Amino acid sequence: MAVLEHALLPVRAGSEAAFEAALATARPLIEASPGFISLEIRRPTGTGQPYLLLAEWRSVADHRDGFRQSDRYQQWRALLHPFYDPMPEVSYFGDLV
Repeated sequence: MAVLEHALLPVRAGSEAAFEAALATARPLIEASPGFISLEIRRPTGTGQPYLLLAEWRSVADHRDGFRQSDRYQQWRALLHPFYDPMPEVSYFGDLV
């Protein structure tokens, strides 16, 4: 059973273009992670709204204990976290029984 990681990314107003450029650089870092399946990031339709991140993983551990403990995550964090205010919260969702 795969899990879906969900996060709303509150990007600081006025830095959307720079965030999207940094995201293009960061994307291969997450895609190279063991257990990674897919990544979808949606741009908000209105100003002041967060971006939507949906990442599919084989397991929560692949994201939390694998990617988040890796050097790739430290690079991801350096590229993207300066754009957030406040820091996003991550939730995980599994399949219905």
